[in-house]
Amino acid sequence: MRIWAIADLHLSFAAPKPMDIFGDRWRDHPQRIATAWQRLVAPEDVVLLAGDTSWAMKLPEALVDLRWIGALPGLKVLTKGNHDYWWDYARKRRAELPAGMLLVEADAVAHGDWVFCGTRGWVTPEQPTYNPATDERIYRRELGRLERALAAAQRLSEGQRRIGVLLHYPPFLPDGRPTRFAELIAAAGAAFCVYGHLHRRADWNAAVQGERDGVRYHLTACDYLNFVPSLIVDEAGHVRERSYPG
Repeated sequence: MRIWAIADLHLSFAAPKPMDIFGDRWRDHPQRIATAWQRLVAPEDVVLLAGDTSWAMKLPEALVDLRWIGALPGLKVLTKGNHDYWWDYARKRRAELPAGMLLVEADAVAHGDWVFCGTRGWVTPEQPTYNPATDERIYRRELGRLERALAAAQRLSEGQRRIGVLLHYPPFLPDGRPTRFAELIAAAGAAFCVYGHLHRRADWNAAVQGERDGVRYHLTACDYLNFVPSLIVDEAGHVRERSYPG
């Protein structure tokens, strides 16, 4: 079993929203993702999707996108992004998903030698865009969700399985300083964390990747990866140092 990751698919098959309005880089991006995914991912592999999977506002429209993903190889594990408006309560939505697709939000799932957990994350008080009036409640809620997710992962790991974390927002500041999210991940002894959300070249260049406090971080926004899933853990169980554009 190998573990792959790719985030920010921004699919919109039910109500098309062409992503090439954000640049030619996005032209025909679903087909490019599918072609690379089918070439690389085996049925026994796991693919982590760290948020912004679908533009849909409601689940019926999102299911068109989720079924498209479900037809691709591998077990899929998803966490929520800031544009996943269709995702209200994970517990309520799990039964409606295609087979072979799992949601994690403030909890964890075990598969093979691994436990996967996660939440969305949020902007933090150290960032200039942070507005206490609108962000404080969400920030505190997301911290609480990550704490519960990591606690659940530690219980499921039973000291035998390793922990992988999915966040949508990067857990570091643009200058590389860790946020409280990164501190919690390191304290839990996670092996790796995948995240997305970043879509500008300057942000990619500043993004933290590689090992920090024993955790290996991977930027997996699909446009950063040239729409090719990134290998996170190989067949031997080795965690790669970082993600590289495909």
